[in-house]
Amino acid sequence: MTLQLSDVSKSFGATTVLEAVGFEVERGTRLAIVGASGSGKSTLLRIIAGFEEPTTGSVGLEGRRLADSTTNVGAHRRGIGYVAQDGALFPHLTVRGNIAFGLRRSPSREKRVHEVMELTSLDPELLERYPHQLSGGQQQRVALARALAPAPTVILLDEPFSALDTGLRAHTREAMVAALERSGVTTILVTHDQEEALSFGHQLAVISGGRLVQAGPPSEVFDAPLSAEVAEFLGAALFLPARTTGSGQAVCAFGELDVRHDLSNGGQAVRAMLRPSQLHVGGPTGEGDARVTAARQNGSTVELDLSLHDGFALTHRVPLYDGHRFPAGCAVSVRVDGGVVLYAAAATSDRAGTR
Repeated sequence: MTLQLSDVSKSFGATTVLEAVGFEVERGTRLAIVGASGSGKSTLLRIIAGFEEPTTGSVGLEGRRLADSTTNVGAHRRGIGYVAQDGALFPHLTVRGNIAFGLRRSPSREKRVHEVMELTSLDPELLERYPHQLSGGQQQRVALARALAPAPTVILLDEPFSALDTGLRAHTREAMVAALERSGVTTILVTHDQEEALSFGHQLAVISGGRLVQAGPPSEVFDAPLSAEVAEFLGAALFLPARTTGSGQAVCAFGELDVRHDLSNGGQAVRAMLRPSQLHVGGPTGEGDARVTAARQNGSTVELDLSLHDGFALTHRVPLYDGHRFPAGCAVSVRVDGGVVLYAAAATSDRAGTR
């Protein structure tokens, strides 16, 4: 293991922002830590970097203790690179000067600058430009190149894409992930963007209220959230009352569906969770499974308000080109692909629609 955190807690006065957080990150892998604003994720990153000291617990790197009740290795001596949200480039230095800033003066210094420029897919023509002459995506890649230049053991990324517009954010993220993959450096990203977290790393950790509530491969965490709260946080989710049949199935407003994961701790009355992407609306039909009560355009989609025969209501989106087929008042068929995840009946309230 490259990085180990054990029972890390952090308090500021009477306020506890992290409580008993622990995990391990394998060498060369990428971990995405996702949580809402104020969940403690950035404080956790600052503790790993050495900018903050943990109140209790320990941080270790490659078998070396970095922080505990008696030890606190300085940030500059940890072998950890850090990329801030805004890149934090030195405005008075060129791209060359920014990247070379953390390198010792030696004959190989210029060679290393060009190596990380190539690693991060930066055009050598940018070397003499200043930060204000770069695009937002270029600035972030220069910040990454500067962090990679001293060959750190770990790179920390503190919401590095949040200030970029949607299109540039995706492009910059893809470029940085490719650079990190080529470098083989262990990486930790903190973000509040669920899509970003799910697509970034080999591992995903969800933090809520200062506690680590679930961790694992992104596909597993998304597929089987341990709580309704995690399920909702990681993407649109539909919850509806259900009852188990005792044969690996649950009966709900959509009929009898397979149970993918049962996290209800027993009991016949449960809540079933499925993702909107599992729903397929067809028709119009004569009878149908639901009736369209309203249809409205929303950008590139049409939102359909559906009412099922038992009165359960939900909102479903279809592509704009297909929306004309579902006028208000028509009956439609609804098919559910894949199974549902079950939670205890009290885990969440009934919801009319997707979130």
